[in-house]
Amino acid sequence: MSSLPLTGITVVSCEHAVAAPFATRQLADLGARVIKVERPGRGDFARDYDETVRGLSSHFVWLNRSKESIALDLKQPHGKEVMRRLVAEADVFVQNLGPGAAERLGLGSAELRARHPRLITCSISGYGSSGPYRDAKAYDLLIQAEAGLVSVTGSADAPAKSGIPAADIGAGMYAFSGILSALYEREKTGAGTSLEISLFDSLVEWMGYPLYYAAYGGTPPARTGTSHAAIAPYGTFAAKDGTEIVLAVQNEREWRSFCEQVLERPELTADARFVTGSRRVTNRGELESEIAAVLGHITGDELEQRLAAGNIAHARQREVREVIEHPQLVSRNRLTTVDSPMGKLTAILPAITVPGRKPRMDPIPAVGEHTSAIVKELGFGADIQQLTRTQAGF
Repeated sequence: MSSLPLTGITVVSCEHAVAAPFATRQLADLGARVIKVERPGRGDFARDYDETVRGLSSHFVWLNRSKESIALDLKQPHGKEVMRRLVAEADVFVQNLGPGAAERLGLGSAELRARHPRLITCSISGYGSSGPYRDAKAYDLLIQAEAGLVSVTGSADAPAKSGIPAADIGAGMYAFSGILSALYEREKTGAGTSLEISLFDSLVEWMGYPLYYAAYGGTPPARTGTSHAAIAPYGTFAAKDGTEIVLAVQNEREWRSFCEQVLERPELTADARFVTGSRRVTNRGELESEIAAVLGHITGDELEQRLAAGNIAHARQREVREVIEHPQLVSRNRLTTVDSPMGKLTAILPAITVPGRKPRMDPIPAVGEHTSAIVKELGFGADIQQLTRTQAGF
């Protein structure tokens, strides 16, 4: 079996919460060795978000497989010395510490790059390294609010945050792709680089469509639940047995087919209220009433058969618990297991598939599980090994 693309790359990460761990887990999935530096004792505070996965945090289980955990007190001389040697051996250093914390610990990008020109550093922050919000608290919900995502999410009656940590995930993915580009550049130039990623910048980029819509249209996109501010019919509709189906009729060909094949009311294509996309949006309430009158007499299975016959884009609106048994996941063998301090857990394979190469699904580490082995590997004697074991609570 061939090695994965990032085999041989070592990543050292002072990380916690979601954004940085999400980025480094993608690197680990592709074969990189990721050494996660945690605080002695409880470690990454995301370990304590909940206890739903057999006593483990659902966030931590999601974000931290295939990593090695070393517990270090970076304010103590021995911790600093271990960290110094770790970084000297690394290809990539990632951190999402609080504003200015990396610099105070001697782990600022400028200082590290001066000592290690081939090192790639990636700093993830809430709002960036400058500006009036530099030192502001930057939890995911707060970033969603400041970037306007909350204002365009939810129903007409009330805004809502996204159901997943969108700002954290966005920043993590930009960090991941930025690190990949820096590794590629280093292959050509021999030099590393410094990367800065902020949750705010990442989410503002994702807000491109509503920002342009508001700036040039004069008003922001309306909050429409699962519907769409500029397309109709679009959103969730219920069949008579309660099955919820999401429709996405996005062009005139589909609209004609929808009327003929699904509603069995071809005359609606000539109805002045619905004759164009913009008129269907303007008369959304009347349109949805016409659709509901038909769907209220057919089952979910019948509706899906008609939608398939008409080649209409659609999906089932599934509950989260249904997704783990989704037929697409099951048929493609996308489910596997991963080891953890609490035994084997169900896991989804990495989204990036490298044909012919076995996906990496190494265990989720306990706090400081690899401290002794890593310290010994770095060439330290028994004295500092004992100090790190004491600090890690072993």
